[in-house]
Amino acid sequence: MHWQHHPYLTTCCTDFPYPNPSTTSDHIQEAVGRELLLHLIEYLVTRDGRDPEITNLINSTRIHIMPSMNPDGFEAVVKPDCFYNDGRDNSNLYDLNRNFPDAFELNEVPRQPETVAVMKWLTTETFVLSANLHGGALVASYPFDNGVPATGTLYSRSLTPDDDVFQYLANTYASRNPDMKRNSCRIKTGFSNGIINGYSWYPLKGGMQDYNYIWAQCFEITLELSCCKYPRKEKLPGFWKDNKDSLIEYIKQVHIGVKGQVFDQNQTPLSNVTVEVQDRKHICPYRTNKFGEYYLLLLPGSYVIEVTVPGHDPHLTKVTIPPKSQNFSALKKDILLPFRGQLNHISESNPLCPRIPLYSELQGHSAATKPSLFLFLVTLFHILFK
Repeated sequence: MHWQHHPYLTTCCTDFPYPNPSTTSDHIQEAVGRELLLHLIEYLVTRDGRDPEITNLINSTRIHIMPSMNPDGFEAVVKPDCFYNDGRDNSNLYDLNRNFPDAFELNEVPRQPETVAVMKWLTTETFVLSANLHGGALVASYPFDNGVPATGTLYSRSLTPDDDVFQYLANTYASRNPDMKRNSCRIKTGFSNGIINGYSWYPLKGGMQDYNYIWAQCFEITLELSCCKYPRKEKLPGFWKDNKDSLIEYIKQVHIGVKGQVFDQNQTPLSNVTVEVQDRKHICPYRTNKFGEYYLLLLPGSYVIEVTVPGHDPHLTKVTIPPKSQNFSALKKDILLPFRGQLNHISESNPLCPRIPLYSELQGHSAATKPSLFLFLVTLFHILFK
């Protein structure tokens, strides 16, 4: 399932003339995630027009749901196993959650059709927020899953420039699931209040959540939803009860931060313009889409947005994110560039970030990678599978 600010949603009735946010949610191979997403579809459809909260959410958000990314693996399981089974792989015997390009080291496994389809799908919309659903533990895991010293691996973690947002997103989900928050699987882990940094749990190459964040400009976390990957069918309804509030609240988070369009002096929307917060730039710069739109997930506070057009000095804009989003809408901040000339035909000087290990040559340590008491308490004695 992906949630994102969507381009020109016809049912949009908010206070701006351009797309609202949209989200997606992807499920790899486990029964619980698939069941939850089918329940979520039914819940949204049956309450649209009857429940004001759900109606407003649907009218302001484009929601994409993919109940299963690996249907072959799901169907291949004849005798379900609680902890591990052949259903993890697709029909070609590849684990799809190890099959994406990796920003930290070369991932030479053959790209599978399912993976390629998802990668293409991510280019068709302006996805902003997503989650992928798994089983085998109870925790919300956030990027990075892989890392290098520059992202903090010397301290047994790997943090993104948006670590505050990712911890907030993971906490938003876990705090509304009591079993996840208290780690009801009865195993020793480094989980704290139901969340963990992916690399701190165990390093993973070729995962979806790192790929989405780096190459698709889409914030994604991984949700481990059940101690048992294939629980007895009579237990499945209980998982929906435990996760319903978390799922709905997580979808709402696509409306945090700031969004808008970038225009030239002729009021023409500018595509492929880099729009980043000054002190948290991404290794693949976040750019405006074909409608000149940008979306930045941010927590309340003051920020400086830096807009960069090739051949010009960066244009700086100060914004203050209020404590709470209003009416299912992020802060709206359009940016009018002072430049004159034919800016509506900006050449794409590297429109798609190359799918190579981008972090392999990165040096130094950002403030986010410095040690903290919490992360020194992380233990890795029990490695679980995502």
